[in-house]
Amino acid sequence: MPIGELCKHPVIVVEPEHSVRAAAALMREHHVGALVVVRNDGTRKPVGIVTDRDIAIGVVAVGLDAEVLTVGDIMGPRLVTAPVDQGVLETVRQMRTKGIRRLPLVARDGALAGLVTLDDLLALLAGELDKLAGLVTREQAIEEKTRR
Repeated sequence: MPIGELCKHPVIVVEPEHSVRAAAALMREHHVGALVVVRNDGTRKPVGIVTDRDIAIGVVAVGLDAEVLTVGDIMGPRLVTAPVDQGVLETVRQMRTKGIRRLPLVARDGALAGLVTLDDLLALLAGELDKLAGLVTREQAIEEKTRR
């Protein structure tokens, strides 16, 4: 299954020059814990990600001014992305080896196509494990009936 089938639509985005306060307001408005930072040239190409933790730990906890600081000031230096047609298992490996909880997905032209989160993957894997457990239970019931 391509990871794009699992990703979140629409992704809430912000541009690098927006204030940290504006980013926090977007997070609150849309009930999300992260925003994908996209170029301000209309291409929607991701250049970073900013999380509620970045704001809480990097700005609020140290008393910095969220009106003055921009998203570009606090986003991480390197963004990890994945192609929208990448497989689920490859995506799990990528997130595990890079130690990331949120992964922006990009189209062939590099534009933002979605966002997959650790929660999305856990829900998918839990559902698949539940189906396997159901299979075991069903097979045990069939065997019990045939042995009577």
